[in-house]
Amino acid sequence: MAYALITGASKGIGLAIANELARLKFDLLLVARSASLLDQVAHQLATEHNIKTDYLTIDLAEAGAAQRVFDWCNQKQYAVRMLVNNAGYGLSGPFEKHSLAEHTGMMTVNMTALVELSYLFLPQLRQQSKAYILNIGSSAAYQAIPGLSLYAASKAFVLQFSRGLHLELKRSSVSVTCVCPGATDTNFVDRAQIGDKGRKAAERVNMTPADVARQAVEATLSGKTEVVTGFLNKAGKLMAWLLPKGLVEQAAGSIYE
Repeated sequence: MAYALITGASKGIGLAIANELARLKFDLLLVARSASLLDQVAHQLATEHNIKTDYLTIDLAEAGAAQRVFDWCNQKQYAVRMLVNNAGYGLSGPFEKHSLAEHTGMMTVNMTALVELSYLFLPQLRQQSKAYILNIGSSAAYQAIPGLSLYAASKAFVLQFSRGLHLELKRSSVSVTCVCPGATDTNFVDRAQIGDKGRKAAERVNMTPADVARQAVEATLSGKTEVVTGFLNKAGKLMAWLLPKGLVEQAAGSIYE
């Protein structure tokens, strides 16, 4: 079986997706920034599930990182059947709180690397009898969020790009799915520097990475276009569609004040 390549695979949702795919006997290529964590995960999954694993340590915020991932796969002669664009992070607080370099770094990981990897691997994916692209979006994609303005915008990009690409490829062997989790029990709140109010709100609706991963993998293998994980997040998506935008945005932004 050809490999599934997962970015951001050392922890959180990416690690949970790796576990879920390993359970389904996918051979895995793991990409993240931490060599020690990747080595541990790769060895554990290979041993527990009797699959092939390999890993590449790289920061997708670096220029040319996506090309290096692609070249590594080619050099190793790894055929990729599933591309999981999971790597991503957020920055919270007023837009001017963070440096321009921090903002562009986040956009590079959340959007540019995802697009580049999709573009580079697509010809190879087309050669498979059935292949998949899984892009991890966010429930933040459905409305503007003051205090998470750029993060929400980046995930709106991921959602719309995924939906468009899904339709472009509907007559091909490649299926594209965007999964949009809400609050999940990962280190997102720490890296995004979410305040106490936002943390407490997240704790009330947190899903486990394993639950998100199961729904994500099931949706991808079923060929679904878009999935929001969790009942409350689905309800939030509906309310964002039904209610006036200003009201929704004000309510969402109040969490991060």
